[in-house]
Amino acid sequence: MSSPSTGRSAFVFLFITVLVDSIGFGIILPVLPRLIMQLTGVTIDHAAVYGGWLSFVYALMQFFCAPVLGNLSDRFGRRPVILFALIALGCDYFIMGFAPTILWLFIGRTIAGMAGASFTPAYAYLADITEPAKRAQSFGLMGAAFGMGFIAGPAIGGLLGNLGPRAPFFVAGVIALANATLGFFALPESLSLQSRRAFDWRRANPLGTLLQMRRYPAVLLMLGAVFLWQLGHQVLPSTWAFYTIARFHWTSAQVGYSLAFVGTLMALAQGVLTRVLIPWLGGERRAALVGMLAAVLAYLGYASVTHGWMMYVVSLTTFFFALSYPSMNALSSQQIPADAQGELQGAIACLYSLSSIVGPPLMTQVFGYFSGASAVVYFPGAAFLTAAVLTVLCALLFVRALRRTSPLASAQLPVASKENG
Repeated sequence: MSSPSTGRSAFVFLFITVLVDSIGFGIILPVLPRLIMQLTGVTIDHAAVYGGWLSFVYALMQFFCAPVLGNLSDRFGRRPVILFALIALGCDYFIMGFAPTILWLFIGRTIAGMAGASFTPAYAYLADITEPAKRAQSFGLMGAAFGMGFIAGPAIGGLLGNLGPRAPFFVAGVIALANATLGFFALPESLSLQSRRAFDWRRANPLGTLLQMRRYPAVLLMLGAVFLWQLGHQVLPSTWAFYTIARFHWTSAQVGYSLAFVGTLMALAQGVLTRVLIPWLGGERRAALVGMLAAVLAYLGYASVTHGWMMYVVSLTTFFFALSYPSMNALSSQQIPADAQGELQGAIACLYSLSSIVGPPLMTQVFGYFSGASAVVYFPGAAFLTAAVLTVLCALLFVRALRRTSPLASAQLPVASKENG
């Protein structure tokens, strides 16, 4: 555990990192559909399918590389891995901004996927400097940073979209590289030399990382629930812009404003209400279940709305929706020893990548089929209905996992030795 002053400064940087990353990602969301249509000449339902495959390529590469980053951070420290991921992200945005054909968009997403995402070592860093009992709140604050980025990012992207669909990509690239520069000077290392372990390819591959979790049966079940949660959640980033453009004929600015509104709710929920609601609800277990119920209601609401303004009303469920992921992450973290936190976060990132491999093509194919001219039944909300079913399955598996977890188990867990690690 780092000193209080170092821990606070590092936490501030991690907060800024997630904030800046989400701003950069949010900037491009309102204009990506129109950039795809510009490069390919297809209609919105076919553009959504391209968008799904772009996410697929990114996630496929991240699936194989994210556990490597997590294990590298356990070996060499969190700092160099975080900085590498930030630099790669910035390069990706510039490649996409200059893309002359759709192929270059795929090349850009491949590069970013190979580097992984900065949240993998960032969450491991956060586990290094945070007591087990406070990790849910800390993870919630990271979610708040993501939500705050979605307040500014989509709104900025919608406005920059008036200059053309490429302008937001260049701004996002500058922001990401500026963040990497800040980290080079401001981020200390959190993992002591004594807590590091040797790099092992058996543990640094997707299956190897997940197989390591077999030592913790409760965590393995929890990770299954996390995967289903993430799979359902893929409907939002993969189809929101396409859905609102097709269903309500929204402009890029309107898409941006709606995402900014959701970001505001997410920031309030995870940055403020998480600290209040999780204890009020009786801890992470009940909070996660309440969030899952809210998510089901949200997906059903999005699928059935008939006017654009209703999307804003349904979005209010985010106040509880936002409780599930940080609660599940914290419950998993409490079952893991200190020298395997990077491995756990690598496994979670691995599952996120796997859900991103399956989710966007699944959701955009469902959306494209039910929103196309040849659809037997015109129902673009079918993708949200699919997400609701996945969330119900997540809740069932989560309840099963709860029977095998013990509160704050990591407080009693010793650091794993080389023999048992």
